[in-house]
Amino acid sequence: QVQLVESGGGVVQPGGSLRLSCAGSGIPLSFYDMGWYRQAPGKQRELVARITSVGSMNYADSVKSRFIISRDNAKKTVYLQMTSLKPEDTAVYYCNANLQIDDYWGQGTQVTVSS
Repeated sequence: QVQLVESGGGVVQPGGSLRLSCAGSGIPLSFYDMGWYRQAPGKQRELVARITSVGSMNYADSVKSRFIISRDNAKKTVYLQMTSLKPEDTAVYYCNANLQIDDYWGQGTQVTVSS
């Protein structure tokens, strides 16, 4: 059974930091492109950051220079380090694993940026 389990969300003040983790099981994570997506209330799910199986990364313009995606294949875990958080970063953050037609999602973790 494939599972992606996100953790690390919470409530943080503007300007603060959080690190999200996504632990995978049931798939050879190292072969998968991994992504973090987010969905705010009333909005469509959007790509935040993505890291390919060979380590190439790309980011949404809104998070460039503030967020860093990384992966530890030995731990089967993908991370999203978020700094200088803004209220508009508030959303449910989802982990995604993709390899051709295989596409898996985690259950999401809430990030709330508020003073």
